[in-house]
Amino acid sequence: MDGSHVALVSLNLSMEGFEHYRADTAMVLGVNVAMLAKVMKLADANDSITLSAEDQATHLKLIFENVKQERTTEFTLNLISLDVEHLAIPETEYSSLVSINSSEFTKICKELYSLNETLTISTNPQHVIFSVESEAGSGSIKLGNVDTGNADERTTLEVTDPVTQ
Repeated sequence: MDGSHVALVSLNLSMEGFEHYRADTAMVLGVNVAMLAKVMKLADANDSITLSAEDQATHLKLIFENVKQERTTEFTLNLISLDVEHLAIPETEYSSLVSINSSEFTKICKELYSLNETLTISTNPQHVIFSVESEAGSGSIKLGNVDTGNADERTTLEVTDPVTQ
């Protein structure tokens, strides 16, 4: 994140996460993540979601289709112009890797945000600890390796060196 609180995030949408997937070519799209999140929250659990962009795209099209309700909703998000050559994310070896369900991570952030907007994440081989401290008090949530057999509920830790950030 830079000084103006702008972060570069890399999101790879691979075919394994989709029932139907078609990508004629690999593409890099600059998307305002906050706007994408707002639009995605409008999708119903029973909606089929289609994301599409043309070659040299200036926008991302999102289509939510609900066959049972015969309802189709379309949104078009303007893309951010990126100079891909200068924005390359360097290959990095991490000493801690934590995989957690996104809804669980969202819940943790919402719960701890009530005390402070700055979240500290600490790892060790047994746990990942999310914590906040403020004048009003402090709070923390500790998670260990959990394998319920369901990939959506799994939390995995791979820690070679403990980290606190």
